[in-house]
Amino acid sequence: MRLSLVPREHRFYDLFKQQGELVSQTLTVLSESFDSGQSRHSPLRELEHRCDDITREIYNLTNRTFTTPIDRADILHLAHSLDQVVDLAEEIADRIDLYRVSSITDAAKQMASCLASAGAQLNDATSKLEQFDGLDATLQEVHRLENEGDAISRVALQHLLSDGQSSAGDIIKWNDLYSMLESALDECESVAEIIETIAIKNA
Repeated sequence: MRLSLVPREHRFYDLFKQQGELVSQTLTVLSESFDSGQSRHSPLRELEHRCDDITREIYNLTNRTFTTPIDRADILHLAHSLDQVVDLAEEIADRIDLYRVSSITDAAKQMASCLASAGAQLNDATSKLEQFDGLDATLQEVHRLENEGDAISRVALQHLLSDGQSSAGDIIKWNDLYSMLESALDECESVAEIIETIAIKNA
């Protein structure tokens, strides 16, 4: 067991837990908006602002803390990556409104569902950061969901380009949206990889 004579600031764990909860809420709202076909950009923007505030608080706490419970660079990297997931989700909702998308494709709904599931897993992982118990299965599920999302995206793009019914405008819009959904899943996987690194360092 690692001992330290220097007190460490444990509020980081509470802040990361809050970030994880916001990630899960945001990705769930995005997925629900895809299923309902109704814009949820406004509540997603609010969640994005709340996550920005927590991220800023983590940065400020890092600067004020002499001895951090986790490597300082890992704290900043994890906070940024969690915030980036929320930023991407809000940006996807904004792009849906900008493109005036009237009907969400089944593939996009499936990818959004993968995101919501990944968000739930990351919420669980951030709640376990202090003890690092039971992380392996949770993080592996995030990797699996990212792979599933990649497969859905590939098939969707192939269909989009070969069905002969999509207009040039539709191809441009959905190519962009699938790419953004995939980027959000990639960022979820990046969060999982950062947490894995932190767990190894603190084993």
